[in-house]
Amino acid sequence: MASKKEFDIVWGMVIDLDKCTGCGACMVACQAENNVPVTKDATNKLRSLTWLLVYELSNGKPFPDHDVAYLPRPCQQCGNPACVPVCPATVTKKDEEGGIVSQVYPRCFGCRYCMASCPYHVRYFNWFDPVWPEGMEKTLSPDVSVRPRGVVEKCTFCHHRWMHAKDKARVEGRDPYALEQMEYQTACTEACPNGAIHFGDLKNPEHTVHELSKSKYAFRLLERLGMDPQIYYLSRREWVRRLGDNYLDDEKTGDFKVVGGHGHG
Repeated sequence: MASKKEFDIVWGMVIDLDKCTGCGACMVACQAENNVPVTKDATNKLRSLTWLLVYELSNGKPFPDHDVAYLPRPCQQCGNPACVPVCPATVTKKDEEGGIVSQVYPRCFGCRYCMASCPYHVRYFNWFDPVWPEGMEKTLSPDVSVRPRGVVEKCTFCHHRWMHAKDKARVEGRDPYALEQMEYQTACTEACPNGAIHFGDLKNPEHTVHELSKSKYAFRLLERLGMDPQIYYLSRREWVRRLGDNYLDDEKTGDFKVVGGHGHG
């Protein structure tokens, strides 16, 4: 595994699963913001692309003890991304301030090593060229390139929005690396009607995610793998937190201590 790079700014997300209703507004906002093509049949996992997917979780108990939760899953923007060292074309890297795992589409030749190495299955391969319903091609965002078939794509934390926020700060004579929390927000964060998704700098005490990521109810997916993801989840329900990793029957979620995280541990 490559050595971990440290950044002064670490963009991250905290998603409160007790507030998420699984409405899918975040998925739609992501798709529209990032020019992700729509498919007639989203059950066809070979053809469909979803940078952000909402999973339904169940405690597996019968009524009246049955309980469900919904888990939005974008790219986890790992601190130790498994996808980076396996890429033979330096398509995907983690070397920019902010800690966002990049994806340079013109360099990608579709070997899919990154997909095989990602434990979160958040990368998608374009088997087909994008097709848009008549008229929709006129609504595409000019800030995000449309990806052709043969390349891998994924969530970028709406990286173009960060570029715009930094440009605005420069024009106003401010430090582009000292943004207020609301100056850079992802599309899914803005679209969530319940305020379940929080986004900001995990290292900045003035950003909400800094404190939320330290909650005793916070957890990350498959923490024991050491990927150090920049996506945190919150739930007061023990059974929800247990689904985040592989726990022994007699092991509580708080027993495992994270080493090298951005605040939770």
